[in-house]
Amino acid sequence: MSSLPHPEVVVKNRFLGFLIWQSITSTFIFIFFRISVFIIPRLPSSFLLSLFSFLIFHLSQLFFSASLYLLSSPQPFSPASPLQLAFAFVRFIFVSGDSFSSLDFRRRAFLSFKFLFFGLATAISGFLSLICVCGIGSGTCDGFRGFIFGLLYASFYIYKQRWILEFPIIQVLHTKRFVFAPPKGSAAAEANPSKPLLAAFEESSPGSLAQHLAYLDLCMACENNVDTWRRAAIFEETGETYKRVIAVCLRPLEHLASALAEGFESHMVDKAYQPSIQSQTELPSDSNYYEALNKFQQCAWCARTVALLTARSHVEDRFGIAQLSGSNAAVVSTLISCLLSVEAFMGKKTNLQSPHQLMGAEGIKWATPNTGRRDIVVAKKRSGPLYSKAFAMADVLRTSIYCIIAAFHEEMVTGDKAGLIEKDWLIGSKPLFGTRDMLLQKLRHFLDFRAS
Repeated sequence: MSSLPHPEVVVKNRFLGFLIWQSITSTFIFIFFRISVFIIPRLPSSFLLSLFSFLIFHLSQLFFSASLYLLSSPQPFSPASPLQLAFAFVRFIFVSGDSFSSLDFRRRAFLSFKFLFFGLATAISGFLSLICVCGIGSGTCDGFRGFIFGLLYASFYIYKQRWILEFPIIQVLHTKRFVFAPPKGSAAAEANPSKPLLAAFEESSPGSLAQHLAYLDLCMACENNVDTWRRAAIFEETGETYKRVIAVCLRPLEHLASALAEGFESHMVDKAYQPSIQSQTELPSDSNYYEALNKFQQCAWCARTVALLTARSHVEDRFGIAQLSGSNAAVVSTLISCLLSVEAFMGKKTNLQSPHQLMGAEGIKWATPNTGRRDIVVAKKRSGPLYSKAFAMADVLRTSIYCIIAAFHEEMVTGDKAGLIEKDWLIGSKPLFGTRDMLLQKLRHFLDFRAS
């Protein structure tokens, strides 16, 4: 039995499939225009010249496809501006040689160069394609028009961010789901069915399309009951697979909470009020959180996956791996930390209350209307480009936490009355965002179904 291909090979195979479909359509376009009654009178060319035109036409399309493949990415990043690039080069030459030492700046600069390469490749492809279609002897006027059309297309493509591969919409076969599992009933499926999936997580580049496909496959395997044998294999006896799966899914969520926490700390108006980050009246600009919230799709899959695995462990975890390994506490703490950080970014204020204030309607502390700067900040956030992603992320996190609450509500309520909920469902160390008291208060809000 042939093994599954390497995750990077999966992406290359999809690119080859895209090339095949593009070659078929390009051939029909070439033939249609060559035999058109409007073009035949201008083309008294020989068979060899037509064949040469056909080959050059396909090479130009291949050049365009290669530039499109290099530019496409599942994650939206902001490129470096020409002024920033010029300043970095001047500083590199005359001041210091570490101008490009920052990983973030190198990535943004590389994206800018890919934009430039894509624009030139599209323009050159348009130049060659129109000359080949209209005839090599037709002159450079047709080629110039093709060059301009190609440049305009590239500008429109970049401006509309068509280079970003969005899920779950299928784009030129790239974002279609790939199942990282051996066939059911095979020897590999009986031995270790999760091995290809874990290899896709651990061997592919962070943020790559292959890694996104792996997260999508894992999320769908946990949500659906079509291939229950795959989910059952995660709860295997040693617990190693479950811990590895939870770890790779918590990593993007931990990065989100840490990035937002670092952003708030670096823009604190008054350091003396730390860690009451949510009480600040002035929040930083959206540009500081662009990278963190742009990984929304990956974080959403991870939140749904860890929540579903934790909830299903209540019935399907025969060996108690989720509880004994401390994964339950890690999952709940990470989800609540992420939710608090996203809500703080959206301008929501969280006040710590004493335990007797948490129970009953008479103990609810209603927020007094404030017409000061905080209202202005919230209005600004809602009109910002990242507010919609933050709102969607908060909704996914709340739904994920409620998924766990629905499965373990009776045990959690009993543990809360016995004073054990903090020990069983929250980590002992400092959380990624906020304090343990904040996490405990938020968890109790979810237990009372009052978190919104």
